[in-house]
Amino acid sequence: MLRNLYNWTLDKASHKKASWFLVLISFAESSFFPIPPDILLIPMILAKRLQAWFYALICTLSSVAGGICGYTIGYLFYTSIGSIITNAYGLTNSFDVFQCYYNQYGIWIVLGAGFTPFPFKVITIASGMFNLNIVLFVIIATIARGLRFYLIATLLFIYGNVIKNLIDKYFNLMVTLFFILLVGFVFLLKLFSFSC
Repeated sequence: MLRNLYNWTLDKASHKKASWFLVLISFAESSFFPIPPDILLIPMILAKRLQAWFYALICTLSSVAGGICGYTIGYLFYTSIGSIITNAYGLTNSFDVFQCYYNQYGIWIVLGAGFTPFPFKVITIASGMFNLNIVLFVIIATIARGLRFYLIATLLFIYGNVIKNLIDKYFNLMVTLFFILLVGFVFLLKLFSFSC
């Protein structure tokens, strides 16, 4: 089933409106949508490698714009909209501890979450909720998201065929390992509760 979804995504990645879907997914993922833009970005670059940096640019800009939307949700609407999103991720109980750390390390948290697969919307909402300086937030989010998407674009531009062949050959194994790592990460988070 996931193999079919991968093949379908790879096929759609060369569609003439694929760039607009990438903009939409990148924007939405930074504020409320659970699917990361990498799901579309990677097949789009594999389908049209000469467009790699253009795709990284639109992915970065729309992700930062979505981050500003998430920041606004946190700043203006946390008690109504933002709390629904954090509840959906099961982070309500951990938010007091998170706020303590956020007040000390907010910029580093934005930088880390913007570069890693951590759900960026949680950080964008928290940045607004905890009133992180908006200009600083936009600068750091742009750096983090840009580093992430341009790194992906560069690796796929240089090693695209090798990476595509590895994905094609070991897709099921990669998906299985990803889910094992994800479950292990969630387990470790639950096992080690941090206090501030």
